[in-house]
Parts: sequence; structure tokens; C-alpha cells
Amino acid sequence: MRDPYKILGVRRDAAVDEIKAAWRNMAKSAHPDHNQDDPTATARFAEIGRAYETLKDPRKRSLFDNALRMAEAKKHEQTIMQQRQAAREAAVRAKAAQANAERVMEELARAAQKAAADGSRQQAGSAEAADEMVDRIFGAQARAAASGQAQGRAQQTQYQQAQNQQTQNAQGDAGKRMDGDAAEADSKGDEEAGEAGTNAAANLSLPLSILTSLVRRFTGAKDTGLEKAPDEVTTATVTIDDVLKSGWITASLPEGREIGFALPAGTTDGHEIRLKGQGFKLPGLQRGDAVINIRIAPDPRFTVDSFDLHAVLPLSIENAVLGTEARIEGPSGPLNVTIPAWSGSDKTIRIPGQGLPREEGGRGDLVVELRIILWEKPDDKITDLMRSMREGLFL
Repeated sequence: MRDPYKILGVRRDAAVDEIKAAWRNMAKSAHPDHNQDDPTATARFAEIGRAYETLKDPRKRSLFDNALRMAEAKKHEQTIMQQRQAAREAAVRAKAAQANAERVMEELARAAQKAAADGSRQQAGSAEAADEMVDRIFGAQARAAASGQAQGRAQQTQYQQAQNQQTQNAQGDAGKRMDGDAAEADSKGDEEAGEAGTNAAANLSLPLSILTSLVRRFTGAKDTGLEKAPDEVTTATVTIDDVLKSGWITASLPEGREIGFALPAGTTDGHEIRLKGQGFKLPGLQRGDAVINIRIAPDPRFTVDSFDLHAVLPLSIENAVLGTEARIEGPSGPLNVTIPAWSGSDKTIRIPGQGLPREEGGRGDLVVELRIILWEKPDDKITDLMRSMREGLFL
């Protein structure tokens, strides 16, 4: 049964007089005698009556209110548990990423110390050790992906070294003219030391720049370098008409903020919609996602089964036996249905393309379930016939 407060359009704290007045107004407008062209009038009138019966009785109303509060509390508790679990998982991922980053930095520190200790005599060996370290930490593919960038920077380093060489040679010549052979020897010594220092710096800065970008990729920090905040989970209740029209829906997030989105094709009861970057916003973390769990509200006309809609069509005994033409309310308007002769309550009639939209295109079906009903008042002829059939006496 749907929420009786919503059916009558009253608040949960409404007084008995207010509930009674709402029931009278709705019962008058929905009475079948005033809506003879509406095949759903009888169902709506009965639903209004059931809602009033529930709310006018203090005991029934109290039972419904308690059940509603328990359902809301359970839903809120589940949401909090989901968010706490997401936060714990985010903390575990952040701890693992930090441990990996610390391991990478230790490798870089050891490589830098080794390059500084070896000096100019170990330039080639230091480059090979750096490449080996990249392979060990990130794999050969990571070094191959960065090789283009490495070659470009190596050429730039060679150009800078050539300029430094020319400048140092010029300074060495001037010193030789001024100080003689001793000054020339000192200039050559300085030249070799400067070249060794330049080459060592180039060989060290190249792996560091490459590894810095690879560290971000390896730890999953991407461009921002931030861990992702937990997702914000909520539930949105929609109607069948909202799903059919792919309507715009507004949902309330646990933190009190409202978020709007359009229902995509393929939405059915229990469907999950993820909105990127619309969840929790926490300092030092990337913004999480908003996850919307879709629930389709009960409808007096249909029940939902995946993408199919089910409707019930009452039949009198004579129409079930002889067959008839009936008119039923479809999701897009009234539909004519042919009932074959000798149709029992176990028979269904499937109307293709009258269900909910599918993600890959098309729609589900409308499934009409037949229900045989008795007349409102007993009929002597029907009673005698049924008695004769049961007892085997044919007159």
C-alpha cells in the first residue's frame, strides 16, 4: 500500500478533521459515477478509501507511523554505514599510496647519493642505474613511454654543455696569456671539473623529472595529487511517468544539499546512477561522486517487473467463458484488449512496447493479468448451474 498521507495529500501530523475533509473532497472527485470514461477511477476511489480507513483509526495510524519511522531509521543507518565503509576504504588506499611514494623517494635518494659519489667517472653507469631503477619500480613500459621526453632533454643538455665548453675555453685562453703554462693547467682543471659537474647534474635531473611524473601516475594521484573523498549515497523515489518521460529529478543528499539529474534510458527499480564529482567535498581530497539509488513508487495502475509493467484486468464469469473486447489503461493512454474465449485467471496477455524504456533502445512490455470476479449480488441461475456441475446433475 502506498503512503496514505501522500494519497490524501495531508501532513503526518494532520488532525482527524483535516484528514476527513481531505478524504471527502478526493472521494467526490474520484467517484466512478463522475468518471465513467476513466477506467482507473474505481481503483483510485478504492485506494482513497483504504487510506482514510488507515488514518481515521488511531491504532492503524500508529502502526503505520511506527513502521514508517523504522523504515526511515533503517535507511538512514544503512546510508551512514555505507559512507563509513567508503571512508575506511579511502583511508586504506591513501595509506598504500603513501607507502609506495615513500618507497619511490627512498629509491631516488639512493640513486642521487650514488651519482654524487661516483662523479664524472661514473656518468654512464649512473644513467644505467637510473634506468634500471625505473624498470624495477615502474616496469619497462613506463621507461619506454618516457624515452621520447628523455631524448629531447638530453639533446638540450648537450647543447648547454657545448656552450659551457666554449665559454670555459675562452676563459682558459685568456688565463694562459696572462699567467703562462701554470694558469693554462689550472684552467683545464677547472674546465674538466665544470664539465663533470654539468654532466652529473644533467644525468641526475633527467631521471628525477621523469620519475616525478611517473610517481603521480603510479600512486593514482593523477594531476591533482589528491586522494578521492568517499561517495555520497542517497535514494530517490520516482514515478512510472517520470521514468517513461526521462524526467528531471531532484534528490536530497545526506549533507542536506539537493542535486538534480535527468533519468537516463534503462532506469528501473533498483537502478544506480553515479554523478561524477558531485559527492562529498573534503579538504585535501578530490571531490567524491554522488550515487543515487532509484526506487519506483507504487502505482495503482501497474506493478514493475524489470522493464515490464503488469496490470490487472477484472473479468466476469460470462466474459471469461465467452471472450470479449475490453479497454485497459496503458502507460501512454487507453488500450483495447481482446480476451479469448475460455480465459482463466492464470492467463496473461502481453502487449509489446508498452513498458519502460531500455538502455539499448526499445521498451519492455505491458503484461495484462486476468482476474475472474463474481457479480456483486448472487444469481440463482448461476448458483443452480454451479451446483449442478459440482454434483453431476444436469437438468
